[in-house]
Amino acid sequence: MIPLSSSEMLLAHGNSGTLAVVKVGAQRQFFVDTPEREIVLAMGPEELLVASGFGTDEQIVTGLRCVLYMIREVNSPLIVLPKNHPASARLRIVVSAGKRIVLSCNITPGTHPEQHLLCGMDEFDGAEIRGVDGGVELKGLGWAKCEKREFTNFSLQKEKKV
Repeated sequence: MIPLSSSEMLLAHGNSGTLAVVKVGAQRQFFVDTPEREIVLAMGPEELLVASGFGTDEQIVTGLRCVLYMIREVNSPLIVLPKNHPASARLRIVVSAGKRIVLSCNITPGTHPEQHLLCGMDEFDGAEIRGVDGGVELKGLGWAKCEKREFTNFSLQKEKKV
């Protein structure tokens, strides 16, 4: 078990992809918007938002943090694209929410409303991330380089006065 507070983000770095994990932090609702309907997810504090990034550079890490922040703190919905949508091929970050997330490289990014399933790079295929009291459990990711960063108290860059 890796301890993780609601103000932290856990990163798992692979060779070709990066995963970011945050706790939901408080009892709340999230919305999953599909082409057919809107699904309401009632989630508890120990459940997770997990983002999968198709890349490993600092730009991807910043994007992962921003996407998770928009969903958790700004209440942006999770968007599910229709099958065969042209944007799927251009997605660099996808997100799932729940107590248990399983990664798969055999699905099309952004098209699965099932929130326990998350598209990831080949190296993450079959890995599992579980939210537990006070932290997270990672299965199948023992090889990944993990680090924690501040999640809620961050700035991308200070603005300069002109």
